[in-house]
Amino acid sequence: MRPYPSRPVAPPHPSRPAARPYPSGLRAARPYPDRPAARPHPGSRRAVAGLAAPAAALLLLLGAACPAVAADGEPDRDFTIEDPRITESSGLAASRLHPGIYWTHNDSDDGPYVFAVDSRTGKTVATVTMRGVGEPRDVEGISIGPDGDIYVGDIGDNLDGTWSHVWIYRFPEPKTLRDTTVTATQYDVQYADGPRNAESLMVHPKTGRVYIASKNENGGGLYEGPGKLTTGSMNVFRRVGEVPWVTDGAFSPDGRSLALRSYFSARVYAFENGRLGESRAVAAPFQRQAESVTYTADGSALMFGSEGTRSGVVRVEVEGGGRPDGSGGTEDGQEQGKPAGNGSPGQGGSAGQEDDGKGSVGLGAVIIIGVGALWFALRRKRGKG
Repeated sequence: MRPYPSRPVAPPHPSRPAARPYPSGLRAARPYPDRPAARPHPGSRRAVAGLAAPAAALLLLLGAACPAVAADGEPDRDFTIEDPRITESSGLAASRLHPGIYWTHNDSDDGPYVFAVDSRTGKTVATVTMRGVGEPRDVEGISIGPDGDIYVGDIGDNLDGTWSHVWIYRFPEPKTLRDTTVTATQYDVQYADGPRNAESLMVHPKTGRVYIASKNENGGGLYEGPGKLTTGSMNVFRRVGEVPWVTDGAFSPDGRSLALRSYFSARVYAFENGRLGESRAVAAPFQRQAESVTYTADGSALMFGSEGTRSGVVRVEVEGGGRPDGSGGTEDGQEQGKPAGNGSPGQGGSAGQEDDGKGSVGLGAVIIIGVGALWFALRRKRGKG
């Protein structure tokens, strides 16, 4: 494959329009210039969204078992994103500088915007506009590195291989929470084994190396970037592991675990020397459009996010600091692993318990029936029923 010619970070690429100020209210989606009309991939969000009837039935059944909980004034708890501009929250990252703050973004061609949401209230407390990156194409992931910089992954490709290259944007996390414009560094990215769709960008909290998990209904790959991203040349990511169908991922604060989620499940993998180890299931919540996950800043819980207007973010406690073997805790040695939501109804909102057999039989039956119905409908939609 002929490498895509590098382009300067600033000014924006001449073939892409410059970033525009964020309009008030919602705006209609529009196709990216020179991009063919998107046809829904069988395993894409659009295809899954077409299963409205069985999904709605499942959500109605689950509603009684997993009631929503309003923000209670405490940080890092279940909360609802209140900002009407954030309709497709597709990534989450816990702030390193501001306790209880979570960075998120819309996907598709929303624009060069990143939002800081306060988990105490669900309200947006800062909007960051990235300058010098043109107009993003399909932003799908966000992560914070050990240098305190925010990394934004413009890595989506719903046509599974349309784009010869994708981009990563990077800027320092603002020390003050207010609306601001920052000059971001832009990196060109290619995969060593050819283009692919991806929704998961993870920066290792110790080494600073960037990883991307590709998305495929039959299983994707974990891709490792170079030791240091560079401008002015292509950054080639190489496949170093196999992963399931993934919509987002996040490293634990100590870097020893990697959580990966899909639409219906989540797993935590041991991570050592840049490679995946053993894994275990995590009690991920059922959500309308399960798109994002991040660890809390202290590593005691995972925060699961969803797309949609007033989308919810659900906290799920993790045992042993989220490590697959359940051992250890935070870096200071304190034990974690408190029961999900500390026993409060809806806090955690998980679809069942861990793999210890202690979950509710009734809820388990509902989940099995609901997932079965969704899978059957999906197979019929694809002509396999």
